[in-house]
Amino acid sequence: MQPPSLRGVIAAIPTAADAQGEPDVARSISLAKYLLDVGCDGLNVLGTTGEATSFSLAQRQRVMTAYKDAGLALERLMVGTGAASLADAIALTRHAAGLGFGGALVLPPFYYKNVPDDGLQAYVAAIVEATHDRPIPIYLYHFPGMSAVPWHVPLLRRLRETHGRRIAGLKDSSGDMPYAREAAAIAPDFDVFPSTEAALLEARDGTFAGCISATANVNADLCARAWRLGDRGALETAVAIRKLFDGKPLVAGVKALVAHIHDDPAWARVMPPLAAFSPADRAAVVAGHDNLLARQVA
Repeated sequence: MQPPSLRGVIAAIPTAADAQGEPDVARSISLAKYLLDVGCDGLNVLGTTGEATSFSLAQRQRVMTAYKDAGLALERLMVGTGAASLADAIALTRHAAGLGFGGALVLPPFYYKNVPDDGLQAYVAAIVEATHDRPIPIYLYHFPGMSAVPWHVPLLRRLRETHGRRIAGLKDSSGDMPYAREAAAIAPDFDVFPSTEAALLEARDGTFAGCISATANVNADLCARAWRLGDRGALETAVAIRKLFDGKPLVAGVKALVAHIHDDPAWARVMPPLAAFSPADRAAVVAGHDNLLARQVA
């Protein structure tokens, strides 16, 4: 297996949806190309921001295939393949591996709570075995606030000891930076990505491999300057844009701001059970974003 090439600023890209609830792959791919052009080093497709669990297995596979067919550099793309069903997780991970994605981002099976680490270890082992012929790097997705099933650090160590570099790293959406640092210390080449761009300067120092952020969809150029140049002013503005969403629904909010930035109202559509961003929240976030960018330019 080649060393993973995923590092730096990675946007957790949303998935556009049409009025019938089908993935709008043309819009999604257009945004992907834009983000890679304006500063993202990579993309996380079909994660939480991509509303992966709101789409069927067949829809998720269709989105993956569309990214391949569009000629995007899949080695720069990580794709969410976790599922409550082990069979679905295996099918999605095998599909991602066959297409050539740079990594599979694997949520723990999230319906049953308080499951033992032995059960989670068996889940990962089955995915690793099912993809041994095409050994896609596996990144574990730690988001206990959403899944309520954590990847404990001792379990991370066991998985790394058992499966070696197949367990390439972790996306940490817990907001618990001590946890992220402890996970990153498992091995020098165990790549941890906090879910906030606020960690980018610490990542430049080598603690983390970068960040995987929902708000990199709307501040990618600023994040790129922080990551590549250590530009603290750009990072402060990027973080201020992220803070505009505090206390608001993040996925709907990011989609609403993407719709504003690209002058495309269709981007504001979300899949049930999410609901569209409220007009008041949209007005506040759009005004805050535009004001911050005007100040940055000035």
